[in-house]
Amino acid sequence: MQVEPANGELAPVEYRWDTDTAILIATFREPGGQANGVTGSIELSGNDGSWLILDLQGGSLGGVEVAVWPDVTHVTSLCPPADVEAGRLVVATKREQSGVALLQMEATLVAESDQDERVIHFRIGSTPAARTVRIARDVLIDLSEHQTLRGIWMLNVPRFPD
Repeated sequence: MQVEPANGELAPVEYRWDTDTAILIATFREPGGQANGVTGSIELSGNDGSWLILDLQGGSLGGVEVAVWPDVTHVTSLCPPADVEAGRLVVATKREQSGVALLQMEATLVAESDQDERVIHFRIGSTPAARTVRIARDVLIDLSEHQTLRGIWMLNVPRFPD
């Protein structure tokens, strides 16, 4: 993963619940975004059967789908880090590539939320985050010191419809 400077205002996040399957979809398209990289999905499968799908559009992250939820731990005062930078998350390739791709990876996924389930944090793997970057108004990502994805924060998540 590479972080590039944000191009102006960060994209709003559109959350959508699929009530039949309890899938949460967060979409955030960069206004006037560049399409000069890979388009496709990165599927992260947890050891417990959980699934997170990262949507790539032109090489940058443009959405997150929680297809199968890991067990969610409620944390009384879950808050995202205060020290965050704004940026654009780009999936690095060895050379300039475009086209469609699918990458599947297994990882330990842990889900935490505040009591109201409006702030959700997915931790990926066991390596701690070295920095947090705001890539959309209500989506933050945690990166390790080696620029690998270590977490995703979803903020202002609407409640699951009754």
